[in-house]
Amino acid sequence: MDSILTVQPVTPRGNASRFIVVEGPIGVGKTALAKRLAETLSADLVLEQVEENPFLERFYREGKRAALPAQMFFLFARARQLESLRQSDLFTDTRIADYLFAKDGLFAELNLDSDELSLYRQVVDQLDVEPPIPDLVIYLQSTVDALMERIARRGRESETTIDRGYLENVTDVYARFFHAYNDGPLLIVNASDIDPINNEADYEQLFKQIESTTGGRHFFNPATAALA
Repeated sequence: MDSILTVQPVTPRGNASRFIVVEGPIGVGKTALAKRLAETLSADLVLEQVEENPFLERFYREGKRAALPAQMFFLFARARQLESLRQSDLFTDTRIADYLFAKDGLFAELNLDSDELSLYRQVVDQLDVEPPIPDLVIYLQSTVDALMERIARRGRESETTIDRGYLENVTDVYARFFHAYNDGPLLIVNASDIDPINNEADYEQLFKQIESTTGGRHFFNPATAALA
């Protein structure tokens, strides 16, 4: 039987605020983890508007032919959201986000053809977005097999046509991006075989690691940690 998590809500050290981002490929569980962390930390949530994108289902079905409108919807939505947060003083409270703004460019490079990518970059330059730098990024890694299983299990209609090859490309793009990431503290989590949303022991173990990660690059393999 799973243990019961008894972690109390955490007050940021020295009254300093915290901005934590949970990232990872489609189906890895970043939004669910962000929500659970926000509950534990009594934090505000910053969620990307996936379900509101009317072009996403068509993109998953048709691929690059339908990539531009889906990409532009996300760009404008994320830019508006981050600008609103900046104007409301992002750093007055602890906040948990389920996306890093840099991912927008990653998906643009992956999905758009050269002319579309050029247009996208012109629009980004005009928007002049200044996203905040997170105090911690939690990057959830997973095998493609595990991602496919989770996507099938959650049963979102818009995701029913996601191609395995596309997921392989997405996971590769994420891996290369975070291999070079050095903007702040980074926690890389092997999330293939854990369920921190429904398994209390998994969540408690991960939460302790998150709370102890204050700088640099860290790797968390739950199977290895359990043997420590």
